[in-house]
Amino acid sequence: MNIKTLTRLLPVIIAVIFLIALTHYYIALFVPPGQDSSPVLVEFEPGVGFRQMAKTLKEKGLIRDLQAFVLFGRLRGSTKSVQAGEYEFNASMPPSRILEKLEKGRVVKHTVTIPEGYNIRDIADLLDKMSLSQKDRFITKASDKAFLATLGIDAATAEGFLFPDTYQFAKGMSDASMIKAMVLRFKEVFTGELEMRSKAAGISINGLLTLASVVEKETGQASERPRIARVFLNRLRLGMPLQSDPTVIYGIKDFNGNLTRKDLRTETPYNTYRKKGLPAGPIANPGIESIKAVLYPEEGQYLYFVSKNDGTHYFSKTLSEHNRAVYRYQMAGRKRN
Repeated sequence: MNIKTLTRLLPVIIAVIFLIALTHYYIALFVPPGQDSSPVLVEFEPGVGFRQMAKTLKEKGLIRDLQAFVLFGRLRGSTKSVQAGEYEFNASMPPSRILEKLEKGRVVKHTVTIPEGYNIRDIADLLDKMSLSQKDRFITKASDKAFLATLGIDAATAEGFLFPDTYQFAKGMSDASMIKAMVLRFKEVFTGELEMRSKAAGISINGLLTLASVVEKETGQASERPRIARVFLNRLRLGMPLQSDPTVIYGIKDFNGNLTRKDLRTETPYNTYRKKGLPAGPIANPGIESIKAVLYPEEGQYLYFVSKNDGTHYFSKTLSEHNRAVYRYQMAGRKRN
């Protein structure tokens, strides 16, 4: 082939090479590497570099060409915008879509349901088991007074303000963000009407949540909440101790599940057998119905209640009536056994 012929063919050769390269990059970036749509979870720790991300994606069969993916990311400016976290991809996704998810931080959200009556330790344990936090770290953050002040909470801990509900949390989400989400949900639910009712009744927010948490822990049958609230409000009005077992339990470090007479005699800020008035603070995070029960209690002169061992309680107005109920539902059953 002479020089003239080569010169004429050079543009064609260059065009062919360019077309081949363009086709290669198009396939590498916009054509899925496979057809398997099974989910593949990939977690990127904070601080991981873009090339390492691409390497992980290549190892998991989610991209075809490592270098093409890295080059594409650099041209798009993605190397600084991709976000760490847990993602769900599959081999039937084009790499360009994978990159888009990384840029926009479309991480996997885990459904977390906080039951009514869970305390901070329960919530921390749940999040720990779901690998969304570490138990001790969460408790420490929920007890950080400076942080709580930014949320408008004037208390030693966030207990009572972590509203029981269903949330969507992602791995890598900070404890502060999760706590904030629960507190903001409480503020959404605790409407102006309820706040005005609380002020009219002369109950502070902390006092309301403290009593509502006791009602929450004492209630087995939902319909009994307003009556149980009335019992405790009557006892507070008369200067009687609340004598609530759940408050005593809350004040015991590493409670083993067996409440003893010694426990009932031990002085703690939460032992409502030894101290009159409310415990030092909420003993759990109450749901909206327990909060409403305190603000809109059932009318009546009840001062006592005892479990009927079926999830409900027998309510009494006098000590003598209560003692008979205790014998009927508690003592007599033990003797038969």
